[in-house]
Amino acid sequence: MRDNSFSQIFQTAANSGKRLSNGGRRVQRCPWATTEAAIAYHDEEWGVPVHDDRVLFEFLILEGAQAGLSWITILKKRENYRKAFHGFQAEKIARYGARDVKRLLGDAGIVRNRLKIAATIQNAKALLALQKETTFDAYLWSFVGGKPKQNRWQSMSQVPAHTAESDAMNRYLLRRGFKFVGSTICYALMQATGMVNDHLVTCPRHAELGSAPRRK
Repeated sequence: MRDNSFSQIFQTAANSGKRLSNGGRRVQRCPWATTEAAIAYHDEEWGVPVHDDRVLFEFLILEGAQAGLSWITILKKRENYRKAFHGFQAEKIARYGARDVKRLLGDAGIVRNRLKIAATIQNAKALLALQKETTFDAYLWSFVGGKPKQNRWQSMSQVPAHTAESDAMNRYLLRRGFKFVGSTICYALMQATGMVNDHLVTCPRHAELGSAPRRK
């Protein structure tokens, strides 16, 4: 389990989260959304189904980069990551050599961790190999039967750090050659990309995403 993972933030978040207006009625956001960046991410991205291979790969790498850090730290560095890793184009990342690793280790805009950088390069290679057989979209979404799992959590204490589905995803990604994944990272990926709807039932986004059509 990662330190300061999204799920761990859930467990410790105060239950007095930011409130939204819904037809004049005051309703509660998920309590982890307390900063401007987190609120924007919560309201616009978190839990929205993603079916684009490049974006799914981006989230996998960013969730791995988060290990040992806070998600807000990664959110702030997100644009830097996109620039440093060529927009998360796996074809380019897979060709990175020693010069690129040196460049990345000297880039203060990202997390300068040699193991995480090496894992990103390896994961790009693993993704390209996987895409010779299927899409990353189809592969990852198969672990939830191809459609979002609609959870109905009442409080942050109910939100798990990992599940049987994320355990299975982790095992199969490792078999495919992916590195620096882990079940908790996989579950954070599932939450972020809408494979599970983990907004609290008191949050307006829960109902909005529960009735949202499948997005490409």
